[in-house]
Amino acid sequence: MVAGCTGNGRIQHRKQRQAQPQRRNELQAAGAQPKVQQHSRRRVQCARCCHHPGHYHRASIASAFCAPAVDNRRCCTYDSFMFIVDAHEDIAWNALALGRDYSCSAHEIRAQETARDMPAGNGHATLGLPQWLEGRIGIICATIFVEPARNGSADLDALTYRTQDQAHALAQLQLDYYHRFADEHAQVRIVRNQRDLQAVVASWQQPEPAENCVGFVILMEGADPIREPRETEYWADQGVRIIAPAWSSTRYAGGTGQPGPLTRDGVQLLDVMADQQLMLDISHLSDEGVAQALDIYPGTLLASHSNPRAIATLQYPERALSDTHIMRLAERDGVIGVVPYNRFLKSAWTVADGKAAVPVSRVAEAIDYISQLTGSCAHVGIGSDFDGGFGADSIPDPLDTVADLAQIGPALRTLGYNAADEQSVLQGNWLRLLQRGLPA
Repeated sequence: MVAGCTGNGRIQHRKQRQAQPQRRNELQAAGAQPKVQQHSRRRVQCARCCHHPGHYHRASIASAFCAPAVDNRRCCTYDSFMFIVDAHEDIAWNALALGRDYSCSAHEIRAQETARDMPAGNGHATLGLPQWLEGRIGIICATIFVEPARNGSADLDALTYRTQDQAHALAQLQLDYYHRFADEHAQVRIVRNQRDLQAVVASWQQPEPAENCVGFVILMEGADPIREPRETEYWADQGVRIIAPAWSSTRYAGGTGQPGPLTRDGVQLLDVMADQQLMLDISHLSDEGVAQALDIYPGTLLASHSNPRAIATLQYPERALSDTHIMRLAERDGVIGVVPYNRFLKSAWTVADGKAAVPVSRVAEAIDYISQLTGSCAHVGIGSDFDGGFGADSIPDPLDTVADLAQIGPALRTLGYNAADEQSVLQGNWLRLLQRGLPA
């Protein structure tokens, strides 16, 4: 339990602070870097949160944190834990590049792939419509991801780009895939605005599972498909709601393995994004780009799939967020999606080490690290990055598919978090951000 989450957290806070140095040592044992000092922050009780007595928020962001949702009488999160929000899944790329039919279950996809040659390195599928429904994965930030030829494999050369026109065309295929998938499946909906969001939420309040609906919020990962900044309006009109300027380096910014700041075009891109009321994803930006984005972007900010840098040593350290950037993002009421990927959770982990070397409790510890650092569990969620270049053999034990993400909840309970905190992490924090970031 963490101060600033619920009433019980205030009772336990002194004991937790006494245990905090030991916990930090445990968290950093896998390759931690020095932490910046944690500072206390004044909190005010939220008038709208009367059904969670003792629910406190930062004074500076209380009004934004508790903006009205579906019903002004409700707390800033919905009344019951209905479903999970996953802020990052690479669905379209896998469907088009690997031929994965996500109307089938993940286990069916695995069986199909044993009978045909597959490009190496993608692992066993973890996604599928049956798993989304079974696991109550109600909202997904579904990515448009195109890979530059300089990073791609020979097996998939036809699906990489060398020019921005090629990037644009490949991204259009992925966007078309999402619209087609939603048209063909009654339980899938593209989330463009608040009305769509509320419809998806309402579907999970229905008594019949057949009425549940999975909402796709379209996220462009790497902005090279946007051939010039003013073309952002086209993608917004087509349903893109979140843009991450970088994956590796792009026309707009340095990225993983190829660091650098926002370029002049990148600054212009952010200006146009703000005009279009799009959300900015800082995942994959290098430290310089993250700092610039936090300084200049006036709109909604998030890190859809980024872990704390302090919990594991990575090949490219900037792929994870520094403590300073975590705290600055929290000050902007942003949310960070923790990635349940073993290489991001344990230093030097390889598939040969086996899943058992990284239990699901490690995900809870990463969430706890962010909560302790920011003084609240209000700025952390899940961004699985599932089927994003790794598979079931590279996710924490005993997770097997996306349907198992709910197991993160009990792991949080073992650290002292309660049901309201679990709801905030698995659902409520992302819903709060989407309520603020999506257009009316």
